[in-house]
Amino acid sequence: MGFSQAVSGLNAASNNLDVIGNNIANSATAGFKSSTVAFADMFAGSKVGMGTKVAAVIQDFGDGIASTTNRALDVAIGGQGFYRMTDSAGAVYYSRNGQFTLDADRNVVNMQGQYLTGYPVAGNPLAVQTGAEPVKLTIPSTPMSAKATTKANLEIIPNSSDSVPQVTPFDAANVSSYNGKTSMSTYDSLGNEHKIDFYAVKTADNNWTIHTIDASTGNSSGDFNMTFNESGQLTSADSVTLDMASLNGSAAQTFTLSLTGSQQQNNGKTDFGAPAQDGYKPGSMTGYQINNDGTIVGNYSNDKTQVLGQIILSNFANPEGLKSEGDNLWSATSSSGQPTSGTAGSGNLGNLTSGALEASNVDLSKEMVNMIVAQRNYQSNAQTIKTQDQILNTLVNLR
Repeated sequence: MGFSQAVSGLNAASNNLDVIGNNIANSATAGFKSSTVAFADMFAGSKVGMGTKVAAVIQDFGDGIASTTNRALDVAIGGQGFYRMTDSAGAVYYSRNGQFTLDADRNVVNMQGQYLTGYPVAGNPLAVQTGAEPVKLTIPSTPMSAKATTKANLEIIPNSSDSVPQVTPFDAANVSSYNGKTSMSTYDSLGNEHKIDFYAVKTADNNWTIHTIDASTGNSSGDFNMTFNESGQLTSADSVTLDMASLNGSAAQTFTLSLTGSQQQNNGKTDFGAPAQDGYKPGSMTGYQINNDGTIVGNYSNDKTQVLGQIILSNFANPEGLKSEGDNLWSATSSSGQPTSGTAGSGNLGNLTSGALEASNVDLSKEMVNMIVAQRNYQSNAQTIKTQDQILNTLVNLR
């Protein structure tokens, strides 16, 4: 009798409907991967067969469509790879859902509280430690410390037709005692701004003396001479060391001023290029962002940025061997193989898109068709049972 075959068909069709229903229910779940049922026939020494069974439930790890959210902590993976997550006990999980938030300690976590991991930062200035052991990623709200100026650049372009000032000696308060002036800001160890004034004084043809005064302290930062050849090229040293006196408790220090690009020309007036220097004042965090390479960058009120960590991705030789743990998480198994981890875009790892989310890869049209087919299979197997029942009744009623 065919009852066993029909019952196995009912069970298989029911399981198929369960999987299809789960796909449809999660069609709006970010990063969800749809599943399909693989069936296998059953034989027990009979050519007729004993029916069917569910051989496996296979997940489709193809990409979902990335939709823009413009939210700072939303990140979408395009291509292969998974976010590496850990729970409070240190267990490692993997996810495609890039919808993150901050916990009370400003750790980057998913909606279930698992921690997003990546490469840490270290050094001064901070730099990503690529290849280091992954750690929980955080976005600290601590201010950025000040950086004292160590290097600066200034192009000094004296006017060759200028006359030697008639008023001597040099007096910063008397414009007749110098040929040109400019200023630049530098910063000390506490982030105090020092306004350094530069005064160019012609002493003879092709010879100039530059007087510097730190207007913030009233002290001289040091004077230096500049000489030029007949073509206006600088022939004296192209860098000098200047002083910054202590201010409001900061350390007294020096910095190197590069004069590269300085030249003497008949420009109509003594001129200066735009100054530049590497110091800055302290700043408080005003925002943060995740770049497409996975680096988390903080923005600060001093117009500076600082890298805070970098998201890593993990991939597997056989992603279909991962064990589904629910909550958009998977765990590694012997079938999946060991994870290989690295930065987005490297090796066989996909790319990241910040301010976007990967949608579920469920195709609703396909699932509706599959549901109709599974329903027909269920009805057909039920009809088989009905037919077998009618045949059995006929045999029982034989006289």
